[in-house]
Amino acid sequence: MDDTPQDGERLPPSLTFLKWLVIVLTLTMIGGVITVVALIVTRMPQAFDRGPVMPSSITLPEGARATAYTQGIGWFAVVTEDQRLLIFREDGTLRQEIPLGGITP
Repeated sequence: MDDTPQDGERLPPSLTFLKWLVIVLTLTMIGGVITVVALIVTRMPQAFDRGPVMPSSITLPEGARATAYTQGIGWFAVVTEDQRLLIFREDGTLRQEIPLGGITP
């Protein structure tokens, strides 16, 4: 049994309407994907341009050796081998020193 329409036969109006709805939905989805990809491509380089600002030099106190480093907005911190947390300003000057008592290596 072959139910496919022969040449010259038209689809019922409800199926024709459904066919056009599917075509419009497909075009809308293609447009949406293109828009999302275009936004990602144009916005991503701006996100990578703003890297962290590293100080030109850091002067640690006498005898201190750095074991860890972290950075925030307007400051950076260095953890030393003798269990101190040294917080510096962006220009590299020491802002605060915090002993890390109770933490064993």
